[in-house]
Amino acid sequence: MQEGVAMRDERDQDEVDRLVEAWHKERPDLDVQPLQVLSRVSRLARHLDRARRAVFVAHELEGWEFDVLTALRRAGAPYRLSPGLLLRATLVTSGTMTNRIDRLAAAGLVERHPDPQDKRGVQVRLTEAGMTRVDAAFADLLAREHAILETLPPADRDALAGLLRNLLLQFDSPEPPGH
Repeated sequence: MQEGVAMRDERDQDEVDRLVEAWHKERPDLDVQPLQVLSRVSRLARHLDRARRAVFVAHELEGWEFDVLTALRRAGAPYRLSPGLLLRATLVTSGTMTNRIDRLAAAGLVERHPDPQDKRGVQVRLTEAGMTRVDAAFADLLAREHAILETLPPADRDALAGLLRNLLLQFDSPEPPGH
């Protein structure tokens, strides 16, 4: 039996412990240890996505709306970004971003303004209504996420953040692995 699974009382097992144990029985020839970490990360991501969606629904926002509005809010006063910078911040295509800006503008959450540096370009600015909505949603999201993390002592939170950062660096680095 894999380390960490056999020693646990059934009450202390999570779903990943059970699936690792089942795979170990079915395929003892495979090292299923990566499931101990990555399946937990995947399951946790799904739970967090549900929690985030609940916050967004309470503030009449879609996840993508929150992403664009928070990118503008984080930019600081005057809360403007070019569509190109919004693309980089939200990892979507140009066509998708144009559609998103159109929809947010129609809802009164953002406005388009001529780019003072480039007469052909535009900048997207967060409106007062957009600021109010995103600030309230962000505060509620943080409250929900603090509640999720409160079962971990602060030192464990810091250690987990560091470990996850190390794992994410291979994906978030400017140059893909192997290049």
